[in-house]
Amino acid sequence: MGTPLHLAVALDGTGWHPASWREPLARPAETLNPRYWSDLVSQAEKGLLDFVTIEDGLTLQSDHPFRADNRTDRVRGRLDAVLIASRVAPRTHHIGLVPTVITTYTEPFHASKAIATLDYVSTGRAGVRVQVASRRDAAAHFGRRHLPEDRTAMSAELFAETDEYVEVLRRLWDSWEDDAEIRDVATGRFIDRNKLHYIDFEGVSFSVKGPSITPRPPQGQPIVAALGHVDPAYRLIAGSADVGFVTPHSAEEVTALVDTVAAPRPADAPAVRVFADLVVFLDGTLDAARARRERLDELAGTQYRSDAEIFAGTPAQLADLLAAWHTAGASGFRLRPASIPHDLQQITDVLVPDLQRRGLFRQSYEASTLRGLLGLPRPANRYTTV
Repeated sequence: MGTPLHLAVALDGTGWHPASWREPLARPAETLNPRYWSDLVSQAEKGLLDFVTIEDGLTLQSDHPFRADNRTDRVRGRLDAVLIASRVAPRTHHIGLVPTVITTYTEPFHASKAIATLDYVSTGRAGVRVQVASRRDAAAHFGRRHLPEDRTAMSAELFAETDEYVEVLRRLWDSWEDDAEIRDVATGRFIDRNKLHYIDFEGVSFSVKGPSITPRPPQGQPIVAALGHVDPAYRLIAGSADVGFVTPHSAEEVTALVDTVAAPRPADAPAVRVFADLVVFLDGTLDAARARRERLDELAGTQYRSDAEIFAGTPAQLADLLAAWHTAGASGFRLRPASIPHDLQQITDVLVPDLQRRGLFRQSYEASTLRGLLGLPRPANRYTTV
């Protein structure tokens, strides 16, 4: 029996393949309906998954990573990820909720308050995936900054800014001590003002006084996650994140990426949980999965490509791959369903039982918070004096 692995799904519209909305079971007319998102997250919770991530962005979806494509045969338009998570939270009980927040054009004070609120609404199951925005059409919505022409310089600038952003988030979450609220009716004291703290953050990108207007979240600090493709992103994961999403294409790459984000990790920090991302086409046979991928590619008019490994096969074959990559060092996996609900159901109804039989996945939820599910301690408050 192996060490249990962690499992999450990345939810985006009707699935990660651009033609997924044309699948027979797809619900493209419902992607702006909160019930749709409740159904998806409830399905993931049925499979005992650690958490879901919810995609977001500041531009219309595009097949091109750096500009609009102007196609009309793709799903376009989305709801705000944090608001989706807040709506879904009371309708779920155990699964973690990790919406995406774009750090490049949102203020950390606002994000800290929103994610702290989500942690209260979900009773300790919140996280946030921080994401940079490097597209110039996104910048055009705001008109507040000039992005470097050189993509390497741009990447370095945006991820350095996000590193500061996460530090501000964490300080704001700590700016109320856990027992700052007294609520003593007899004396008329609601809070102990000595237990609210200015964070006095002064950085290159942000200057934030604090304190927050929201008391310290139930988890102390909600989970911070980030996706890494380049060195500045790996440094962000190593220095600032609790969970890192990486995109290896082999077991050897898994080991190398785990070593990359672990090497600069502070000695007193809990080990980052490294999740390998995969896009999955899952069916009862290998031929059926490959045929479905080919059919969707034909509908899309182009072969589907991804930054992550694309897996087409049976759930049992995927379980073999996950077991091997887990042995290579991955803490867990964030699966991107090519088609929703089909591939999501294959994950929860077929893949998960297979992993359970192998002793690689939980039989029931063992903790009430997302930190607990990931085996991460509740952090001490940096401002509390002993």
